[in-house]
Amino acid sequence: MFTGRSLLIATKHRKETVIAPLFERKFGLHCFTSDVFDTDTLGTFTGEIARKKNVLETLRDKCHMAAQATTADLVVASEGSFGAHPTIFMAHADDEWVMLKDYRNDIEIVAREISTDTNFYGELISSKTALEAFAERVQFPSHGIILKPSETNCHSIIKGITSHSELIAGFKKLHSEYGSVYAETDMRALYNPTRMKVIEKATEKLIAKIKNHCPQCHTPGFDIGEVKPGLPCEMCGSPTRSTLSVVYQCKSCQHEEEKKYPRGIRFEDPMYCDYCNP
Repeated sequence: MFTGRSLLIATKHRKETVIAPLFERKFGLHCFTSDVFDTDTLGTFTGEIARKKNVLETLRDKCHMAAQATTADLVVASEGSFGAHPTIFMAHADDEWVMLKDYRNDIEIVAREISTDTNFYGELISSKTALEAFAERVQFPSHGIILKPSETNCHSIIKGITSHSELIAGFKKLHSEYGSVYAETDMRALYNPTRMKVIEKATEKLIAKIKNHCPQCHTPGFDIGEVKPGLPCEMCGSPTRSTLSVVYQCKSCQHEEEKKYPRGIRFEDPMYCDYCNP
């Protein structure tokens, strides 16, 4: 279905450096990028343009924008967000989504990777000493820094700082003009190698999903559509909230298959039982 076709990677932040090699090696695709559209119009990490839609809707908009601007019929795009981890208390997380849209065959496949491996951070800086400490903490200069007058003020923003001379000059300029400087990590992929690695992992998950075909109609993307709890407690046998089975669903022919014990265990530890450990 994909061999010999061209895949447009909808990015302006060099994500093709990790996405293209994986797709070309696994599917024999020719990957390319284009500058005839601007994905930043849908939202920016640097704060000038707020993202108006959720991740999935934004991804679809990215793919549609790219397809319409180039007439490509096979597009991949990624979208990320940073903040508190959904399950690990007090941990920052990088939440990356990658979507493949095959307009020729009407296929949409999505994968997600949540990682605590991120340097996401911001701080109000009052001195060069504090600035140098901040830079060391966020792995500068291999990872870029953004400077602006305050956390919410994007006027006179200085982006993509990757050298000490730029960092000091930017700090002096903003401090003299505004009396305050807010420093934050530049989370755009081309300035953040740590984020780029998470995007690569999300892409690997996407490829694994693509390679999983529906056993009935052979459409790619036969994926988990429902997770059923109820794994029995090892001590009392009561159903727990842990996963008992997953249901794979085909978006094309609606075929379903239920697979029990996806974690490879038939009983849950009593510590996760609401009866044994209320």
